[in-house]
Amino acid sequence: MHSRTRTTVARALALATVLAATVAGTVVVADPTAASAAAVGPLPPAALHTATPGQVFAGGLFVQPDSQAAQAATALGTSGTATEAAAARTIAQQPVAIWLGEWYTGEALDRVIARNLAAAERVGRTPVFVTYAVPNRDCGGYSAGGLSPSEYAEWNRRIAADLRGHRAVVIVEPDSLSHLSTCTAERARRPGIIAGAVHEYATAGVPTYLDGGNENWNDPELQATYLRGAGIAEARGFFTNVANFYRVDGERAYAERLSALTGGARYVIDTSRNARGWLGTWCNPTGAGLGRSPHVAAGRTRLDALLWIKTPGASDGTCNGGPAAGTWYPSYAVALVANRKR
Repeated sequence: MHSRTRTTVARALALATVLAATVAGTVVVADPTAASAAAVGPLPPAALHTATPGQVFAGGLFVQPDSQAAQAATALGTSGTATEAAAARTIAQQPVAIWLGEWYTGEALDRVIARNLAAAERVGRTPVFVTYAVPNRDCGGYSAGGLSPSEYAEWNRRIAADLRGHRAVVIVEPDSLSHLSTCTAERARRPGIIAGAVHEYATAGVPTYLDGGNENWNDPELQATYLRGAGIAEARGFFTNVANFYRVDGERAYAERLSALTGGARYVIDTSRNARGWLGTWCNPTGAGLGRSPHVAAGRTRLDALLWIKTPGASDGTCNGGPAAGTWYPSYAVALVANRKR
């Protein structure tokens, strides 16, 4: 029933070997609610809850120059069809979240964060990072892995220290809280582990969003319980629809209910592949299309932004004709572009 972020580990592990290149040639997406591309300072910790969406995502959303889509566009320019290369270029022009997991530790973690921060600051944009290394990730499922509790605490402290004094946003552990409705082994310890990470980011002045699931997973009352236990009071808010396909209107209605149950928490929605809505499967569904382009919201509701958190164009797995999970799927990227929200 529920699409998972299970494909992200394979994708990120593959990318970890090629992300040592110097960031250059950044492309940016204009944001009418943000200031021009000039240097933006860090968000004071006291403003994590009161800042406007335009202040949280100051300058607009950062486009990672060496994203998976950008790398695919380069490779397909010589080995693929013109249509496949063009589709990858189309996706590469949009801001997609930068995933961090246990494949980045120590100095390697510092370098990837510093490189993207520097590139974002050169153009006055805000990067969005995703943490994905919670202990017993995916509860032993397709994306099994993660760090030990002590390693995880130190890992988050390191990320928070790297981000301190910079403008950035962190999406904290997709699926981690929604899984608790079935992953009974983690119900007692996981909320506290995540709350500890959120505290580190809040102290460093970094806005975070926690796992809010989606409209067809847990009911809002149950999800709100998980969010409160995981430190939503110190976070900016929560996210919904990561790696899923539900349309914005339904997700917004669900998120507004969840916000009301969590003290008015703000939220972001993943629109990377939701142009055609739910299509009956989480795995490379036929007919899916790119959703609304990522952008910062005007602030008239509790919605802060529509983001591409899942990387569109990366395969969900060896289903529906797809390659291994996380591998770039050229023909699927072409279909996503053809079916995109217009």
